[in-house]
Amino acid sequence: MTLPTVAIIGRPNVGKSTIFNRIAGDRISIVEDTPGVTRDRIYSHGEWLGKSFAMIDTGGIEISDAPFMEQIKSQAEIAIDEADVIIFMVSGKEGLTSEDEQVAKILYRSDKPVVLAVNKVDNPEKRDDIYDFYALGFGEPYPISGVHGLGLGDLLDQVIANFPEETEQEPDDSIHFSIIGRPNVGKSSMVNALLGEDRVIVSNVAGTTRDAIDTHFTADDTDFTMIDTAGIRKRGKVYENTERYSVMRAMKAIDDSDVALFVINAEEGIREQDKKVAGYAHEAGRGVIIVVNKWDTLKKDNHTQKDFENVIRDEFQYLSYAPIIFVSAKTKQRIEKLPALIKQVNENHKRRIQSSALNDVIMDAVAIHPTPTVSGKRLRIYYATQVAVGPPTFVIFVNDPELMHFSYQRFLDNQIRDHFDFTGTPIRIIKRNRK
Repeated sequence: MTLPTVAIIGRPNVGKSTIFNRIAGDRISIVEDTPGVTRDRIYSHGEWLGKSFAMIDTGGIEISDAPFMEQIKSQAEIAIDEADVIIFMVSGKEGLTSEDEQVAKILYRSDKPVVLAVNKVDNPEKRDDIYDFYALGFGEPYPISGVHGLGLGDLLDQVIANFPEETEQEPDDSIHFSIIGRPNVGKSSMVNALLGEDRVIVSNVAGTTRDAIDTHFTADDTDFTMIDTAGIRKRGKVYENTERYSVMRAMKAIDDSDVALFVINAEEGIREQDKKVAGYAHEAGRGVIIVVNKWDTLKKDNHTQKDFENVIRDEFQYLSYAPIIFVSAKTKQRIEKLPALIKQVNENHKRRIQSSALNDVIMDAVAIHPTPTVSGKRLRIYYATQVAVGPPTFVIFVNDPELMHFSYQRFLDNQIRDHFDFTGTPIRIIKRNRK
């Protein structure tokens, strides 16, 4: 199910990113302490009263060589395009400004609900300063304080009240997978190669694809739903940061996927932006397949593929579980192998292990490598159980979670993988006290 999207917009220095981090804070803090996982904070998640939603922080937009008002206009336009609800943020400290009025004029033309938030209202005395903002024409202003977290509950109550009504959808048992990667790695060409038709426009200009496209097809008696992530177009004279916005849309597509095909351009090699996209797929707990595209364009010898694979493993150590396949969307080399590989990874992503079998593996692992001792206190593992799939998640009950070092947890992860097929999927291990 696609999550509702909330965008926070407004002129610079009104506290958009502070509020974004406040709302998204719980989720952002629950991430793996894994070296090499690069996070991009322009897009994240929030939750209020049991309702989850995606968030866009337009405070993170970087636009160079553009006049001040063009930046504001671009931020508002992007928010209008992507959001179901817009939080229009102004500052109670500076009061109503002409820039606020310019943003409001842009929002008047949208069909999206707008909730007006007056930030930097840090004490009750300042609440009298919010009434000028009624002049913006968006109804009641909600006084908040990003620094102290005041008023966010009332603001979020109004935000979720404006979410689109949930409609019942027909059950969809197909395997959902996304094709992710930075611009111009050949994502659209791969869509066409998989479908055997020109489903989307393909060109050599980065950012040609504008919208994410869902396509249903059947291969090997298995139903698939493919999500082609979008690039970003140029808006007149305003040059948006293409790579940052391709990351944002990739994140949205990943959220709707079971498996992500992470595409690398063999001609250009690995770039920093590749790590941002792949890191989010890993953190989101999706199955991952690393697809090296444009393999036909390289001059190769007997060591080329192995050398390239070694570079990938070195740069993406946290994706050690992900299979690598070398393809050419142009010549369709090995493209026919992808549906079966996606199906295998999806099955592993949803795999359940009986508790008895799991505990046999854990106990054998402890016998091979005894638990560590910290400050004279030894870690004791009592039992383990699987509590979720997609990704497979295991709870290990111990005498003290602080005694299980990251390296020992990684050892247990490897032991589980040695005995059960989890190719292509991350697994989660949660440590808990036995009560």
